[in-house]
Formats: sequence, C-alpha cells, structure tokens
Amino acid sequence: MAKRGTLNVKNLLTLISVGILVGTEFLGVAVAAGWALAGYFGLSQTFEAVLMTAFGAIGVWAIVAFMRRAVTLEPIRG
Repeated sequence: MAKRGTLNVKNLLTLISVGILVGTEFLGVAVAAGWALAGYFGLSQTFEAVLMTAFGAIGVWAIVAFMRRAVTLEPIRG
C-alpha cells in the first residue's frame, strides 16, 4: 500500500479560509443577482424566489468547482 503522507495543517487552514471567504462571495453575488433581476423586471415574489434559488444553485456549483481546483493546487497531504 502506498504511503499517503502527513496532513499539512497550514494548507488545510488556508483552504478552509479561502472556501469560507470565496464561498460567501459567490453565494451572495448569485442570490443578489436573482433578487436584482426580479426587481428590475417587476416580477412577482414567486419568480423572485425561483430566480434567487436558480442563481443560488449556480453559486453553489461555482463554490464546489473552485474548491476542487483549489485542493488540486494546494494539496492537503504531502
């Protein structure tokens, strides 16, 4: 069995911090964009909720994609 290496706590803390910072930015911008577009076009609260949910889902996808890339560049093990 291959040896995996030790846990690099510095990289782990960096990734957690970046995930929190960038994640809140992505999600905040996504939900705010849905809210702003619904307000701009005068849509009902139902469509506002739908847009905010759709853009929120895109924001969560962006967070996951960003964190996957971040883990490959800043390895936790080794």
